[in-house]
This record gives sequence, C-alpha cells and structure tokens, in this order.
Amino acid sequence: MTSTEYKNLSVKEFTKAAEIYESDHAGVYNMCKKDYPDILAELEKEPFNDLLDCGCGTAPMLTLLHQKYPDKHYTGIDLTPKMIEVAKAKKMENVELVVGDCENLPFAENSFDAVICSESFHHYPNPQDFFNSVYRVLRLNGRFILRDMTMNSAAVRWFCNHIEMPLAHLIGKGDVRIYGRVDIKKLCDNAGLHLESFEKRDFCRLHAVIRKSRA
Repeated sequence: MTSTEYKNLSVKEFTKAAEIYESDHAGVYNMCKKDYPDILAELEKEPFNDLLDCGCGTAPMLTLLHQKYPDKHYTGIDLTPKMIEVAKAKKMENVELVVGDCENLPFAENSFDAVICSESFHHYPNPQDFFNSVYRVLRLNGRFILRDMTMNSAAVRWFCNHIEMPLAHLIGKGDVRIYGRVDIKKLCDNAGLHLESFEKRDFCRLHAVIRKSRA
C-alpha cells in the first residue's frame, strides 16, 4: 500500500473509535492505558515545560499530564480530525490541539523539551520522516519517549509485519509495522538522535528513551 492508503485507513479506523476511545467499551484500545504510568514515571525524572504528544488521539495522556502539572504547556497532534474534535471538547487550559501529520510536524525548530508517542508509531508508513521531524522540534538535550508494540524475536516480528498486519488491513486497520531495537537504533542514528535505552516491558511493550544530544 502507499503512504496515503495507510494513512487513510488509520483515519477511517480512528474516526470510528474516537467517541469510545476513553470509555469502558474501547475494546482493544483499552490496552493503550497500560502505557500511561510508564510515560508519567519517565517524565518525572527530568523537568520539562513544553511537551508534544504525537498521535495524541482524544488526549488521554495529555489529560493526565495536565492534571498533574497544570502550569506546563502541552501540544497534541493527531492525523484524525475526529480525535482532535473530541480532545478539544475537554477545554483544557495550556493545551494546544492540532490536526496534522506526525511525519511532518508543523512546529518550529527547538520548540519542545519533551516529545512522547504512545501506541501510534506503528501506524506511520515513513518512520524515518517522523524521527527526523522529532529531532527538528526537540530542544537540545530534550527527550523523546516512545511506547509501542515489539517482540524480542525477529521471526515473530516478521510474522506480525508480513502476515498479521496485511490481514488487519482487510478489516480496516492502518497498522504498518512493529520494530525491534536494531530498527529503532538505525532510525535514531539517521536522524541524529541518541538511543539512551530500549526495553521490552510487560506484554510486548517497547519502551525507548531517546535524546537530542547534539545540535
């Protein structure tokens, strides 16, 4: 499929999911809630003022952050207009919500101390473009916290990427690929980012901390 076809599938999928995304009837999307405590814990390790949430959805992560640190400034971006519409209905102060493409972040250079991306990255057909864009908008020494799905076994990842995901496309899901440590390290190196840590946590969870360590 082309990049546009992948993205259209994702928009269609999450337009349907937007109204139930944070409800008790969210189905498979309930799994995303398991990522939030680890992201919060990671952010607690260093101070930040300006944070960007890539693939923010209906802004559940930004809601938690806003409750905990109400004086900081937050920006959320998502490809699906309906997701942003639901997020804006929360009317959170100091939270800017934007419909846009994470592979081409529409923000100025050096805008954010921290960038987070939770369970969205596997929908991006051009992952290097995303990493390059994150590098551009991060401030020097800023952190990029990435949460997604992964498997330790290259064979299992191959099965997911070449068998499972094409089947998912048939039922309207825009998943593109899941990644291992070598993949993420290469994306970081090409973008000028430093991979500080990469872990597989809990049930097939990728937890990576990435830093912009040079201008």
